[in-house]
Amino acid sequence: MFGYESVRSKEGDSKYGGGVEVDLEGGEGAALYPGLSHGENILRWAFIRKVYGILTAQILLTTVVSAATFFYSPINDLLRGNSGLLLLFCILPFVLLWPLHMYHQKHPVNLIILGLFTVSLSLPVAVSCANTDGRIVLEALILTSAVVCGLTGYTFWASKKGKDFSFLGPILFTSLLVLILTSFMQMFFPLGPTSVAVYGGISAVVFCGYIVYDTDNLIKRFTYDDYILASATLYLDILNLFITILRVLRQADS
Repeated sequence: MFGYESVRSKEGDSKYGGGVEVDLEGGEGAALYPGLSHGENILRWAFIRKVYGILTAQILLTTVVSAATFFYSPINDLLRGNSGLLLLFCILPFVLLWPLHMYHQKHPVNLIILGLFTVSLSLPVAVSCANTDGRIVLEALILTSAVVCGLTGYTFWASKKGKDFSFLGPILFTSLLVLILTSFMQMFFPLGPTSVAVYGGISAVVFCGYIVYDTDNLIKRFTYDDYILASATLYLDILNLFITILRVLRQADS
């Protein structure tokens, strides 16, 4: 029906006499959460693989942009020396959120907008990495990768056991608002080193919570047509966590 073929295990033929069908898209038979039918489980695993494929492409694109900015100094000098241009790339992702939401189901426009969204976010991050000690950037990258892999694995395991993380939504949204207001306040009332460290630690916890919450939504709530929104959401979670860890490490090293 969906263009996927099943294979028949020879071992199953010899043991059970009738053969055991193994679906290549069935996620090795692992139910994502209790009560999910076999057909829905197959479709859900295919959707999750699609989202993580797009997310991987976004992360690779960010890595390429960051590497180009780091190793080709004219790009870094241009962005650092032109505050207006850098501010444009900081504001552009917020502008692109509207068309990204409006056209997230229209192919290939959705992929083009997502690519522009990813590049516009990558450039400010690339400038920040290019002007930070390479050791600190590497440490932040390793820590972020470990945290994301650990939280993702835990969320899938917890979902399989029947746990639900939808209750985190209001808590995380309120926490994010407080963080945003605090960051604006820092412009007029700069925080001391200790307060900055505390702020960074709380920010990291909030974005870790968002990774769990949005991964849970990926497993249970995002519809099959929302693959662009799901990948963009997880990308923002990971990127914000990386930036937060980078700032904390940079503050600790200064």
